[in-house]
This record gives sequence, C-alpha cells and structure tokens, in this order.
Amino acid sequence: MRKPSCDIKLDKNIKNKGVWSKQEDQKLIDYINKHGEVCWSTLPQAAGLLRCGKSCRLRWMNYLRPDLKRGNFGEDEEDLIVKLHALLGN
Repeated sequence: MRKPSCDIKLDKNIKNKGVWSKQEDQKLIDYINKHGEVCWSTLPQAAGLLRCGKSCRLRWMNYLRPDLKRGNFGEDEEDLIVKLHALLGN
C-alpha cells in the first residue's frame, strides 16, 4: 500500500505542521497566481514550501482564494435559506 504524500520526507526536510506563516501564504499565492492551480502534489516543492500538497490545496481552497466570500449572509441570502428550509427541511 502506498503512503500518502504528506508522510513522505523528501531530502530529509521536515514538513511544517500547524499554523501557516504570512511568508508561506504569500509563496503559495504568488506561485498559484503565476502558474495556476496545477498538480497539488508537486506544488509545494516547486513553490519552495515545506508543506504537503494536501495542506497547500486546503489552505488555498478554504482561506486564500480571491473569490471566497467572507462575512455574514446578506438579507436576501437569509430569506432564501429560510424559504428553502421551509420547502426542503433539514
């Protein structure tokens, strides 16, 4: 059985775990802006990050993407949620 890529230590570098630094975020943003969302398993090494591909993908998708909407729901969104809940339930 193959090990997940996050468990493989390339060149005996220790992978970072835990909180991302602003420098790591910027490296990821710069790399994706230049090259696009490419193969996540090779991205960390190419971008100069000591993270696994899964960690980079999750960071990008959940926190760094420019098209992410943050904050509270708008009034129209709340109305739609209530209407759909009444129609469909939980």
